[in-house]
Formats: sequence, structure tokens, C-alpha cells
Amino acid sequence: MANKFSKERYSPSFFDLAQDITGGLPIKLVNQWLESEQTEEDALKLLAQYKIKGYSVSSDSAGLTKLTKQKGLMEILAIINQPKEIVHGYGTAIGGQGIGIWAADNTQMFYPEAVTAETLLSALLTMQDEIKKTCQIKIGLGAHLGEFYYINGGLYGLEADAIEEVAENETEGGEIAISEGIYNLLPENHQFVIEKKIAHPIIGKIFRLIDGPRLANVQPGNTKYPIPYSEDFYRDLVTYENRLHDTAFGQQLADKYMIKKVVVLIERETKEIELHQVSMLTNISLSTILKDVGMRLLSQNNGVEIKVVSNLGIYIFDDGVAAINFAKLIREELVKQDLSCRIGIDVGPVLIFDLPVGGKDIAGMPVNIASKMAQDKGKLGKLYLSAAMKELVNLNGFTEIKYTVSGVEMAAYEG
Repeated sequence: MANKFSKERYSPSFFDLAQDITGGLPIKLVNQWLESEQTEEDALKLLAQYKIKGYSVSSDSAGLTKLTKQKGLMEILAIINQPKEIVHGYGTAIGGQGIGIWAADNTQMFYPEAVTAETLLSALLTMQDEIKKTCQIKIGLGAHLGEFYYINGGLYGLEADAIEEVAENETEGGEIAISEGIYNLLPENHQFVIEKKIAHPIIGKIFRLIDGPRLANVQPGNTKYPIPYSEDFYRDLVTYENRLHDTAFGQQLADKYMIKKVVVLIERETKEIELHQVSMLTNISLSTILKDVGMRLLSQNNGVEIKVVSNLGIYIFDDGVAAINFAKLIREELVKQDLSCRIGIDVGPVLIFDLPVGGKDIAGMPVNIASKMAQDKGKLGKLYLSAAMKELVNLNGFTEIKYTVSGVEMAAYEG
């Protein structure tokens, strides 16, 4: 690579951090990468031990943005919990495993090659049947057979990113998209109804699975997916699933678990390098830089890091001015590291969870709003405040902008 990474870019003690502080970031792998010559050969050698082959299946909820405008967070979490239990239950029943922590409405599962394509497709159809019958929200599913890197509980690699993007951006509620790799495994006399959908530059042709045999004599396995919730909260959430019209109970749970915070969401730029494996290790290294810089600046502004994962960092504050000061400082520090970012800030009630693997996670409208301002509409180098921030801070120097995201009209302040 042109600009070799050095440990001098990090705090002296950064690589001595315990796993419960670094969360899902693979700092040992980053340390090995920094100590290498950072060549293509080094990247392939380091990643060889993490390579696996099988099916990656991702899902994304449909219509959630509008739903969040109509219902409270506790009800939303109960609603999106239902399809996730079905996906995980039938997935584990045929040999799959949950990947990552399913904090939002998305899911991701990995199935070994030993699972036949016919069994997988029947399971996906069965999942959608059950979701249609019992859930208030629909999901789109994307499935691909390929090679991935399984690192710290997550799937990495171009192919993993590609099918996740297909599920999120190319499917509708109730739809199942499968890649060419899976389609080619089906026998000529298969009984599935399949049609061509789109062509993808990385994983080839994408097909729409319309109909076919369902799972026979297979009951859901473990429905408790990889949750970020405490046992108490999860138990209350499952209870609420069966009492969604009980507004008093919903308010009781909200009062018990939710707290008001200012949320700062930072998306750093992604560096693209010709060889994907080098690009992947470079961007993981950039995530650890974001982690390091954020930890150094938080103590000055009385904030708390929720998580740094992929190219995102999420932080919470009690004070709006402190949150903006932190955002401006981290933007300046990242520029010194030759990194641009875009930042969204909103305020409101959120739920915060401790993860069993270390670190935290968060749910709530302020996270969604901050994400939509920064990630969906924001420009690199810019900072965006929500309309709710007007009550907390002076907006001098910020320019009001208005736009529509997922059918929802929004106002933000850019600076």
C-alpha cells in the first residue's frame, strides 16, 4: 500500500486494551497487520486462518421508517423482535448460526456448505410464511454462497458486504433474493419457482425466489437470537409482544428502561484499495483509529462511547454543547489522520445495553435520525444537528436544510 500504517498513529497503550473495552474490533489482527510490511501477500497470509465457505443470509425490515413515526420505541422493538425469532429459530434448526449482535432490525446468519441449497431455500420460504402469518412487519431476505472471513463473530469480505447490500437495498418486504452461486447448486428437476431479478457486479446474477417446497417436519430451533439485551429486558420484551395493545404496560417499560441522551453518530470515510483483502485490513485499522481518537477526546467532554464498528462510531452525552464540542474536535483530529467524516447529532430517549462480548449497543429514534442526517444525506466533512437540538444549543453558523428520507420529511442544520 502507498501509505503504510504505523503504530505511531495510535496512543502508546492502545494495543494493551482489554477485549471488554475494544468490543468487536479485532485489535490483535490489526496489531499483526501493523507489524507486517502490509503487502498483498501479508494480507492474504493473515486472513487465511479466518476464511470460511458457506451461505451468508441477511435480512432487512421493510417500512420501518414510517412505522417509527407512528409507534414508540418499546413497541417497535417488540414488533421487530418477532421476525428475528423466526429467522433464528428456523435457521438454527437446519444448522445455521447467528452472526453478530442483532441490535437493529437486520439479521445475518451463516450456514455451512453441508446444508443443501434446496433445504436453505425451503427454510427461507417457511420463514417468510411464518412472518406473514404472525408478524406486523415484513422483511426482505438475501442469500449467497461464497467465501467469507469470520473475524470476532462477524462476517467480512466483499461477498458478505454484497449480499447484505442486496438484502437492504434490493429487496421488498416478503421477498427472497438468492445469488447465482446458490441457483447453480439446484438440480435441473428442482421444484422452486425462480425468476431473474438483477445483475450484481460482485456476486453475479441475483434471482427472486417466488415459491417452492417448504420445510417438512422441521420445528424451529433456538428462537433466542444473538441479542444485546439483558435477560430482564428480553423477558419483558417477549411479554410485551403478546400485549402490544396494552399502552399502560408499554409506558411502564419505557419508564423503566429508557433514558434521555444526546447521540453523536460518526461515519468515517472508507478507503478503497485495489486488493480487497488489503482494503479490508486497512479499513479495520481505520476503525481502530476512530476508536482511539474518540476514547482520548471523550474524557474532555464527559461523554461515553457506545460502540465503534465498521466505519461507524456512536457516542452519548448529557449535554448538547459538550456533544457538539466533541464532534468538532474528533472531526479535526480525524483530518489530521487524513480521514474525513460526517456526523449526525440528535437528542431523545434511548435504550442502552451491555453486550456479552464486551462493549455496548443502543436503540432509539435519536440513533435513526442521526444516521439519516449523516449517512443518508450528509456530506463528508460536515456536521448535522436535528431540529430537536435547537432547544439545547445555539445554531449560529449552521444552515437549515430540508429533505425527504424513506418517505419522511426531515429538517437538519448543517455546519
